[in-house]
Amino acid sequence: MNRQRALDIVKEQLTEKRYIHTLGVMETSILLASHYGVDEKQAELAAIFHDYAKFRPLEEMKEIIQDQLEDKKLLKYNQELWHAPVGAYLVEKEVGIHDSTVLDAIRYHTSGRKNMTPLEKVIYVADYIEPNRNFPGVEAARAMAYDGLDKVLLVSLKNTMQFLLNKNQLIYPDTLKAYNSIIKSIK
Repeated sequence: MNRQRALDIVKEQLTEKRYIHTLGVMETSILLASHYGVDEKQAELAAIFHDYAKFRPLEEMKEIIQDQLEDKKLLKYNQELWHAPVGAYLVEKEVGIHDSTVLDAIRYHTSGRKNMTPLEKVIYVADYIEPNRNFPGVEAARAMAYDGLDKVLLVSLKNTMQFLLNKNQLIYPDTLKAYNSIIKSIK
C-alpha cells in the first residue's frame, strides 16, 4: 500500500490533532528505522496505522477484546492501552494488511512486550518522541534517540511507568516484561 492511500484511510479515523501526531510518528519512525537498519516501509506503514482504532467507541473495543483477542486481561487495565491491540486486529480486517511484523508493531506500541522486535521498538519510541509531543522527559528522550534504540526505549518505558505510578494506576504486565527484557539485554 502506498503512503498516500494509507494516509487517506487513516485520516478518516482520526481527529485533526491525532492525524498531525500520526504524521510526526511516521516521519520519526522513518528516521529511526533508517538509523537502526529497520525496514523503512514497514516502519512507515506501522506508524501510519498505529492509532487507527484510537477513537473507536470503548464499547466496540471492549467487544473486540472479549470476542476476538486472546488477551482478555487487557480489560482490567487502562483503557488507553486498548486501541493498540484492537487497532492491529482492525487494520488486518478492515484495511487488509497481513504483515505480522507491522501488525505486532501496532499491537505493542502502547505497552511494549518482552523481547520486542526492532520494528516494535522503533514504533514505540517514535510514538513517544515525535515532534508534537510535549511532556516532562520527552526532550531528554529525543536527545538520546540516536544513541542506541534500547537506551531510548528504556528511558521511554521508565518514564511511562513513573507516570502511571504517580497516578496510582496499574502497570500492564507486558510493560514490566518489556522493561525487564531491555535491562537484561543491556547488562
